Amino acid sequence: MPTPDPACCPAFSTHVMSEATATELADLFAGLADPTRLRLLSLIVAEEEVCSCNLEEPLGRSQPTISHHTRILADLGLIIGERRGRWVYWRADRARIASVQSALQLDEQVNQR
Repeated sequence: MPTPDPACCPAFSTHVMSEATATELADLFAGLADPTRLRLLSLIVAEEEVCSCNLEEPLGRSQPTISHHTRILADLGLIIGERRGRWVYWRADRARIASVQSALQLDEQVNQR
């Protein structure tokens, strides 16, 4: 394969995403590739804390379905649950969400091109 001509093809930024980060994000996006999970995450992120019992009505889903989707989001590290009696109370893992946002941000030089 010929070497790119630097006059027409600038070198890649040194801030190229690592393969490990790309794999982690791809797994995360695969888990989020469901409208119910996206809506569920948006409800939890919007509040300090949400009881599972309050998620059925706005999502129009049964409790077993809610449990299935919250388990996937928890496995992805996006939400954290705390059991209190019969119910689980969910909150967003804001540090994890911030790390995902950070991984997706482009370097300022790239934005200025």
